Amino acid sequence: MAEPLASTQTGQPDAAESIERLITKYLAERVPEFCELSELRRKGWDNPKGDTFFKKQRQNADNADKETSVWFFSMMKKIAEELHDATGAFSMNPPYDRKPRILDMCMAPGGYLHTALQKAPGAEALAFSLPASHGGHRVLLRQTQSVECRFLDVTMLAADMGTDTIPASHPEADEFLERQLQATEKFDLVLCDGQVLRTHIRPEYRECQEAIRLDTVQLVLGLEHLEPLGTMVVLLHKLEGYRTVAVIRRFSSFSNVKLFKSSKFHCTRSSFYMVATQVQTQHDNAIQAIAEWKMIWNMTTFGTKEDYLRYAENARREEYLQFENFGPELVRLGKDVWRIQRDALARAPFIRNA
Repeated sequence: MAEPLASTQTGQPDAAESIERLITKYLAERVPEFCELSELRRKGWDNPKGDTFFKKQRQNADNADKETSVWFFSMMKKIAEELHDATGAFSMNPPYDRKPRILDMCMAPGGYLHTALQKAPGAEALAFSLPASHGGHRVLLRQTQSVECRFLDVTMLAADMGTDTIPASHPEADEFLERQLQATEKFDLVLCDGQVLRTHIRPEYRECQEAIRLDTVQLVLGLEHLEPLGTMVVLLHKLEGYRTVAVIRRFSSFSNVKLFKSSKFHCTRSSFYMVATQVQTQHDNAIQAIAEWKMIWNMTTFGTKEDYLRYAENARREEYLQFENFGPELVRLGKDVWRIQRDALARAPFIRNA
């Protein structure tokens, strides 16, 4: 029988073990798929051919020509089809007197939005996308009257995040954007699949916390502007990571959560999608989550690195206290995600030929 999580008499993690190690230990004792995946990852890390394999993938993504961009767009449409077949994520049932509405937080190239619109004929969409001039992907979604696309950097939406006064000393004080979404503006489906692009042209000071800023702005604006009982599709990475676990745990307390990983594309990577349906947007836990994510965005945008590190240490302790109760649900939700990545890594040439 698996041992319970180790703790000190005060209920805090032992100083020698981080929350990440505790989660890993918990899963290793209970999930054979995760154990086997961990061993394959170790083999990949030990093999220089693994580095070459993933480096080539990154180069292809960062230097995509027109043909590669079209292939990538087609791939995203296929992933979206697979996701919908598995979860029904793009099924929307708005009141009879209005059209379904979709918010896409990071749209380009547009494959996901294309598929969502196909599943909901007559739907309207608002899409944000990083301009190509700033290193964003080119948009291949066919432009129609039903889609309004605004080219901007969503991490700079200070007014939408509740910050109207920008410190004059901030290095990008003049770059923050006016409000894009009115408080009453709601959507039936929100797509949050943006990730930090290596091609994104941005000041160096943003590098260390850009991923956190991008994640939190998508979660806040997505949840704040979601219709009650609507659906959010959120791209996540490394299921056993404590910040990822925290997001899934929070959503599980006010929505129905499914996890999806394509069995055909990006299988060797740790990325996957959380599909949250029947989201209770006015639940106390949802309101608390929004407030905390706003605080984190403000801290990582206007505060110091030390401020965030102090917060993160406390957050790790809190997640430790919450994890043992949530652990069985994480195991239930995550087995297929770990299985798909395990099977893909087992087939990878840098593993088979090691």
